Amino acid sequence: MIIIPAIDLKDGACVRLRQGLMDDSTVFSDDPVAVASQWVEKGAKRLHLVDLNGAFAGEPVNGEVVTAIAKKYPQLPIQIGGGIRNLETIDHYIKAGVSYVIIGTKAVKEPAFVAEACKAFPGKIIVGLDAKNGFVATDGWAEVSDVKATELAKKFAGDGVESIVYTDIARDGMMQGVNVEATVEMAKASPIPVIASGGITNMDDIRALVDAAESGIMGAITGRAIYEGTLDIVEAQQYCDSK
Repeated sequence: MIIIPAIDLKDGACVRLRQGLMDDSTVFSDDPVAVASQWVEKGAKRLHLVDLNGAFAGEPVNGEVVTAIAKKYPQLPIQIGGGIRNLETIDHYIKAGVSYVIIGTKAVKEPAFVAEACKAFPGKIIVGLDAKNGFVATDGWAEVSDVKATELAKKFAGDGVESIVYTDIARDGMMQGVNVEATVEMAKASPIPVIASGGITNMDDIRALVDAAESGIMGAITGRAIYEGTLDIVEAQQYCDSK
């Protein structure tokens, strides 16, 4: 299992939100490239970038920052989400050096687009499923649908999706622990590997996820915990590697 530091971009700065609320954000740095360097130096095997403005705008807003990070670390796998609604945007990011592109809102509203994207960019597409009480939320988490996250995951099983980033919105940025049960349920729902996101607070969460990794959990995204120091990325990755 890999530990994936999150860099959430808002107005060009690196921030963390609580439960996805744009007006409840904490700015951790106004230099996201330096933040990326910090995690790379600590041995990060992949970075998770989110264009928060883009998620609401429906198109990339912090694209220049993403490109700058990708250019600085051409060998490092980077995944980007937020505002990705068409093949042109995916093409732009891949050409900029990004390894994986996360389709969220568009995957919920037009599931057929995922198959189309996977065909055009094989091995490069991740689906982001963000759930509140098990139901998928879209548009920067502003709208909650009547679609169950696990049911939607099954639809993508044959499309060639690299992984599913599964976020429990209620836990995200709240430092209350990861929802292992819901993550395992998601992993068992389809053959696509799952990356856990939301609520990861300390080593207890990492141990719990590693214990459940056989169900199909390939990674864990962590944000606030590594910025506030309740989780050490080096220790966490070493623990995963030892298992």
